[in-house]
Amino acid sequence: MKLAVVDYGMGNLHSLIGAINHVSDAEVIVTAKPEELELADKLFLPGVGHFAKAMSRIRSKRLDETLHTLVSEEGKPILGICLGMQILGNSSDEGGGSSGLGFIDGTVEKFQPSGIRVPHVGYNQVEAYPNGRLYRHLPSSSDFYFTHSHRMITSSEIGQSICSYGISFVASFELGNIAGVQFHPELSQRNGLTLIKNFIELF
Repeated sequence: MKLAVVDYGMGNLHSLIGAINHVSDAEVIVTAKPEELELADKLFLPGVGHFAKAMSRIRSKRLDETLHTLVSEEGKPILGICLGMQILGNSSDEGGGSSGLGFIDGTVEKFQPSGIRVPHVGYNQVEAYPNGRLYRHLPSSSDFYFTHSHRMITSSEIGQSICSYGISFVASFELGNIAGVQFHPELSQRNGLTLIKNFIELF
């Protein structure tokens, strides 16, 4: 098996690669080259920072076209992490608004729970999607590490798990070959390693 971490210049690559190598003997490549992504069995899309800037970099490398072909048309599994999860959706209001990859029905908005500090940083409990593949061998409520100022909103059933920080928000989703997590599994110790292993083995 070959796993590819999509490198568009805005991801926590070192920690993610270390976590993947901890739970899998698969070959791991870090690349933005379409021909190398095509050879991978599964994709990881990390992300830290600004939504519009991330999409600008993705489009400049024509990764939006490559990912659309691989994920939407060919059904290659992908796991979006933090900002990587957000850009799998339709759009964000960050920086005046920007469109995303549009793989799932979700919009991203500024996280503004009343009376609570933003960004949301630290461990928090996630109520897992029932029978979700990402949460195999994990309790229905498990702690994961978050650091974010925006949240995804959806009115569609996309297999979402929920977290609460003043208000409820989508902590993760899984829909067919596409999955996303708002938290950082690579920084979430045993629970995060289990989730990464589940994606590799079950998607």
